[in-house]
Amino acid sequence: MTLTRWQRPDFWTQSPVRRITSLRDELDQLFGWVDRVLETPDGNRGTQFLGGWLPAVDLYENKDNVVVKAEVPGMKKEDINISLHDGFLTISGERKQEQKYVESDMTRSERLLGRFQRTINVPCKVNSEAIKATYSDGLLTVTLPKAEEAKPKQIPISVK
Repeated sequence: MTLTRWQRPDFWTQSPVRRITSLRDELDQLFGWVDRVLETPDGNRGTQFLGGWLPAVDLYENKDNVVVKAEVPGMKKEDINISLHDGFLTISGERKQEQKYVESDMTRSERLLGRFQRTINVPCKVNSEAIKATYSDGLLTVTLPKAEEAKPKQIPISVK
């Protein structure tokens, strides 16, 4: 019987950035395989079947507003819905295919189409009467003014 000294697997000796890159590559391969297995005859990707697509979202706040930015390129404003209920902002809509590929074979289809819904917890009370939404160059910006009671207040100090 031969004893072999234990060695840390090679994966753990790599830098953290290299490990994350390697993990991302493996996940991309896995989801690529899922897409191929679940691809529908009309060329839609399998991940749509698994739950559709979700726009990337940024949320930030300053002293007066909470701002949500969502990437929804290729959509018309009429196809996007925004609602606020019980402290949750919901952005939903449908990205439609702009043309049919008649008399041609789909070689690659990576743009996700179909319905989406993204619900975001708003971190403070807002003035729902003053909410504004703008849409430009595929970027939806929703500005939610904070309610007066949610804004930071300066407290004066008295001297005795």
